[in-house]
Amino acid sequence: MTTRSCLILHGWQNHRPEDHWQHWLADRLTELGHEVAYPQLPDPDDPDLEVWLTELARHLDGLAAGSERVVVAHSLSVLLWLHAVARDLPSLAGVDRVLLVAPPSGSVLARCPEVEGFGLAGNLFGRRLEGRTLAHPTRLVAGDDDPYLPEGVQAAYGDLLGLTAELLPGAAHLDLDAGYGSWPSVLEWCLDGTAKLTVR
Repeated sequence: MTTRSCLILHGWQNHRPEDHWQHWLADRLTELGHEVAYPQLPDPDDPDLEVWLTELARHLDGLAAGSERVVVAHSLSVLLWLHAVARDLPSLAGVDRVLLVAPPSGSVLARCPEVEGFGLAGNLFGRRLEGRTLAHPTRLVAGDDDPYLPEGVQAAYGDLLGLTAELLPGAAHLDLDAGYGSWPSVLEWCLDGTAKLTVR
């Protein structure tokens, strides 16, 4: 069996509730014998980008050598990941593949003082991302009716990153409110990067 070391990153105001699909995913991967880090990032209600970047680097450095290293980021942590990419965070080099799920758009972040500093548009980090080829195989997925992506995920992030976003019909923000207490296809993707991502 291929061993994997998986880092699962939560979003804003997420205190890792046991019913969330990320908690479910961490449990399933652990049961299958894979190494899983699902950290509670500091101050999730009022996060600091620099603190989260430091935590991201620490957890990336902790991924097991000799295994396939997989990152799954949801919501605000997608923006965290993109800031790390824009800064060429050295710890990113060991990652094998990445799944970016339901990032909130810049227009939504701008309305929320607690997280507006995570936005990319119009700042140095956003410009550094333009036209950049991502170093790792990366997939971008979102609901086609995500209330936190009024522009649509392709316009908000896909074009910037050179990715074709995968749209899940009726999946909203892929959170508990949308019914994502489990998500079998994301487990399949963690085990096989070619697996199709589908609604729950």
